[in-house]
Amino acid sequence: MIDRQAPVPPGPAQTWDGPDGPRADGPLADGPLADGPGDAGSVVPLPVRQGTGRWLVLAGVFVCAACGLVYELELVALATYLMGDSIAQTSVVLSVMVFAMGIGSLAAKRLRRHAAAGFGAIEAALALVGGGSAMALYAVFAWTGDWGGMWADGPRCLLVAFSLATGLLIGAEVPLLMELIQRIRRQDAGGAVADLSAADYVGALVGGLAFPFLLLPVLGQLTGALITGAVNAVVGGALVLGLFRHDLSRPARRLLLTANICVLTLLASAAVLVDDFGRAARHALYGADVRVAVHTDVQEVLLTGGRDGRPLNLFLDGRLRFSGRDELRYHEALVHPAMTGRHARVLVLGGGDGLAAREVLRHPGVRRVDVVALDPGVVRLARTDPALSRLNARSLDDPRVHVVTADAFDWLRTAPTAAYDVVVSDLPHPGITASTKLYAQEFYGLARQVLAPGGRLVVHGGAVESRPRDFWTLDATLRAAGLRTTAYRVRGRQAGYAAGPDRRPPGGARAHRDWGFVLAADRHTPRPRLDPAGPRLRTLTDASLAADVRAAERTRVAGLPPSTLVHPRYSD
Repeated sequence: MIDRQAPVPPGPAQTWDGPDGPRADGPLADGPLADGPGDAGSVVPLPVRQGTGRWLVLAGVFVCAACGLVYELELVALATYLMGDSIAQTSVVLSVMVFAMGIGSLAAKRLRRHAAAGFGAIEAALALVGGGSAMALYAVFAWTGDWGGMWADGPRCLLVAFSLATGLLIGAEVPLLMELIQRIRRQDAGGAVADLSAADYVGALVGGLAFPFLLLPVLGQLTGALITGAVNAVVGGALVLGLFRHDLSRPARRLLLTANICVLTLLASAAVLVDDFGRAARHALYGADVRVAVHTDVQEVLLTGGRDGRPLNLFLDGRLRFSGRDELRYHEALVHPAMTGRHARVLVLGGGDGLAAREVLRHPGVRRVDVVALDPGVVRLARTDPALSRLNARSLDDPRVHVVTADAFDWLRTAPTAAYDVVVSDLPHPGITASTKLYAQEFYGLARQVLAPGGRLVVHGGAVESRPRDFWTLDATLRAAGLRTTAYRVRGRQAGYAAGPDRRPPGGARAHRDWGFVLAADRHTPRPRLDPAGPRLRTLTDASLAADVRAAERTRVAGLPPSTLVHPRYSD
């Protein structure tokens, strides 16, 4: 804190209008205007001592900064969850907010004469906008996201609008708080900025840590945003109506109190209805057949169907992981071409649903299958959900299968060398930010080390027809890691939700219709074919595999550089 005897910088005295006319600082600050419970030297009458008043303002700065950062992270999380995992999209949200904060700071200069009333109004508006943003955006995406036409990008535009509005209101806070803290006791501008900045940055730290470790896992996106808005409204209203009530006229106090009560009532009502709202929104997105909807420590997991003859679908963070209508075609194409040859020891990277392991276990001679899955919640569902465990033939309970819940990249760094005859990479689309490192040259270098002599690695590479550059970037990356490759693609995917980085409701124009795979080996160029001694397949033959190789080759994009950890090259 600044020393109480810090000199006032030279310059003309500033005045502003309070409820009883102009007020002054400087020489008049210890005159009649300082009467009351506040200390001598205070520009406005305070209900507490001057030092206590300053600490209360700094505490308000701390809480407002924490709430502001929660709003910012909430919008970024919504951009990822609702509309796709995009670095560019996240950058747009953050840059728009920072730009708007600057505009808000400039606009707040006009409110300095009425700093207390202005700050109270801004906090009430920020609580409503920030606290309600998650529910509003989720509602728009769920009920209007498939309108198409001019509204095709409506949810994205609304996201930017919320970012702009939130940034404007956050940016207006600090100039008004600076004015309020100077009304308690004048001090040099540098000292006041230092005090406010310290409280602001510490509050941002607390808000930034609270969002991923407390609000999101415990309360969820919707309830967490609503509670943050309520805290924002209570603290902002209490600071103005409690500490600076003498700086407001009686009508202004009534209006501000009424506004805060209305905001808190709206937020509380939304919090009471949030579970019903969530169920209705999920039904609008996925249909009325949602059986399981859980938030694990990693992601949101939804299961639809799986009873009364309806196909089972698994969604992870809103992206279709598999559909019971076509998962057999995908998993047979992923696993069986790589199982031709020695296959006693198999490593499955991903595949926590147990479906890839199911196909591996159909081959005679398999002695051990290690499954490395990130989310223990998905593994638990694969073992306990009746429909999912029936679909995966209870493969994860087979004594030959050993499941490890870990990040595949980290696990490979300590895995034994030359330990596996076959490695199956059943991972999400490379365009998803969290998955990009699992499609990097460094990752495939680690995977190559665990391959036994003559071993094979097969990688799911996303859609070929709609994202050919991503697919052939994957091929180039495997080659850069020292592997020899052959690509193939399988058609027949059902229309509907995209499984890549974009989230589109059913019928979306970018729903993918094929899967691409790359078969790789260390010392020879592999040829996708089926094991004559293997199981009888329903969707794949040697002739269709040969046609799939030719179909993929026709889409080849030459000259693409590999993707690395420091220079990811997959589009999002």
